[in-house]
Amino acid sequence: MPNRLIHETSPYLLQHADNPVDWYPWGTEALEKARLEERPIFLSVGYAACHWCHVMAHESFEDPRIAELLNREFVPIKVDREERPDLDSIYMNALVAMTGQGGWPMSLFLTPDGEPFYAGTYFPPVPRYGMPSFGDVLMQLAAAWKNDREKIERIGRDVAQHLRESTQWSVKPQALQPSAIHQASETLVLSYDWEHGGWGNAPRFPQPMSIEFLLRQATRGDTAALQAAEHALTTMARGGMYDVVGGGFHRYSTDDDWLVPHFEKMLYDNALLSRAYLHAYRLTAKPFYRRIAEETLDFILREMAAPEGGFYSSLDADSEGEEGRYYLWTIDEIRSALADEKAFDLLQTAYNLPEQGNFDGRVILQRAVGDPELAVRFQIPVEQVPARMRELHNRLQKERARRVRPATDDKVLVAWNALAILSLAEAGFVLERSDYLSAAERAADFLLAALHPTARLLRSWRAGYARHDACLEDYAGLIVSLLELYRASPKVRWYAAAVELANEMLAHYADPQGGFFDVRDDADPLLARPKDIQDNATPSGNAQAAYALLLLEAYGEPGEWRGQAEAMLGTAMPLAVRYPTAFGHWLSAIDFAIGPVCQIAILGQPDDPRTQALHRVANKHFLPRSVLAVSPYPPESGSPRLLDERPLIGGLPSAYVCENFVCRQPVNDPQELVEQLERPYDPSRGSVT
Repeated sequence: MPNRLIHETSPYLLQHADNPVDWYPWGTEALEKARLEERPIFLSVGYAACHWCHVMAHESFEDPRIAELLNREFVPIKVDREERPDLDSIYMNALVAMTGQGGWPMSLFLTPDGEPFYAGTYFPPVPRYGMPSFGDVLMQLAAAWKNDREKIERIGRDVAQHLRESTQWSVKPQALQPSAIHQASETLVLSYDWEHGGWGNAPRFPQPMSIEFLLRQATRGDTAALQAAEHALTTMARGGMYDVVGGGFHRYSTDDDWLVPHFEKMLYDNALLSRAYLHAYRLTAKPFYRRIAEETLDFILREMAAPEGGFYSSLDADSEGEEGRYYLWTIDEIRSALADEKAFDLLQTAYNLPEQGNFDGRVILQRAVGDPELAVRFQIPVEQVPARMRELHNRLQKERARRVRPATDDKVLVAWNALAILSLAEAGFVLERSDYLSAAERAADFLLAALHPTARLLRSWRAGYARHDACLEDYAGLIVSLLELYRASPKVRWYAAAVELANEMLAHYADPQGGFFDVRDDADPLLARPKDIQDNATPSGNAQAAYALLLLEAYGEPGEWRGQAEAMLGTAMPLAVRYPTAFGHWLSAIDFAIGPVCQIAILGQPDDPRTQALHRVANKHFLPRSVLAVSPYPPESGSPRLLDERPLIGGLPSAYVCENFVCRQPVNDPQELVEQLERPYDPSRGSVT
């Protein structure tokens, strides 16, 4: 008989709806039951694509003996961390404070008031890996609750107090200094692993936000930053963690060589990484980076796009009960799929295919030989090698499509969709891919209609239902993505929606002591009102909020928005300089704040080829510290104030470029606009203020 999770929409919760465990979703019913019956809570937090979550579910939550013990002694609550990042954040902080490390599945034991007194991650069904069995843990904690409750409640109060104190930013804001971003860039370069690529040891994560920051520093002339960013991007895209057959990145590499991935594919990873490769292409004009960006975005459109307009959250790591089965090959399978010995020889050489495999007897494709060497060996013009390899990959992709596909977590999350819109909108315009831009617009329209029906943004949508109040990252991420969409497709509705969301964010999430809380001011009471500062796998909500306020101020929005943003950045700056890999998005926001910020205003009829030419020029250049507004003349109501009082020069479409409160002479000629964007401001050349 299904438990209470059968009424939920989250795929992760529904995976547990037939467990013999009497699961409750987080909410009033479960919490009141714990208080009335004076029972401790077992809180299990995970997500649909989590491999070890599946393992623990199969080993323990499907076990009638474990279920009977849980149901008798505890109130079991199951939470999808992707739907409720607020709960995940609070209790992950507790887990780290109590054990020194975090991860999923997250297993916590709480008092009826929600205060954690014992924490762990995966527990095996029998003692192994130096860990007690889950059954032993349950019996010992049940006995402790009955026999030593006072001690347990004291532990819970102490942990809860620590969590409440951790939401306060104790560092006073500092003035933003250019030396800070130089120091952070230097630290990233010095700590970079030039042998394997990336930062830290296995498991090795891709760090797209650190790479983005380094690419920004490259535009300031930092050649070492560019070298590290390029090396990281090139190393990751060889294969292994990158799916050379179908495009898109897996979650992380389990080894230092980026060969053996954790096979789940997340929307946010692919959105962030595709944008990093796009920016590397814009900065260097190297086709390789464009190809990886497009293959990754093509993967998103092919496998993660919802018919309604949004994007799904993830693809599972497992299929047919085995992690990675969908992506692994034998040599015979590859030879059969290619059906051509010459094609097989080319692929075998390119990937140095080992006959005995390179992972549990099977093959993970990771490029070993570059295009120039392949061109020489097989007498192929070097410029034709990528197309030849793509043809071979397509054959493998066609064969792979016959397999049982990993499950899809088909819920639509605002924050992750915002990251996808951000990348698709920019790539659509810059690469002249109308399918990307259309997909970005459809997703934005869907989010605004389905998840913002009133002056209250919601976070999650699935199967026709929107649920859960938005978190800060949803608001801030959507604001930034709408501004990027406005830049690529200058329809005033995108800008107006961004301003509306910003006002809601300020009204309901701002902390009078500085920064923003992660949840609304009228949210259900939690153990603490979370206020994360550090970037994680996705940008910090506060870092995105600061960046959003800076962008809107640069577009001319009135108010103290820049002051608020600078105070937030000044608070984060000392930590960002010291721990740059944990504050990559903060560093990019600090970089923008330090400037100089280039403000570009273009006025002219949208269907006029001369307006379009000016727009193309303005977006062609990689200007990470810039805003761009394009409008008919006169500007429509709700347009950015940056467009105000900008007449057409000679009655023709006109472009205005301003920097540091000084505007250059407006121009009609696209080539003159190119020259203005490519040279530093020189007052002797003439300007207007």
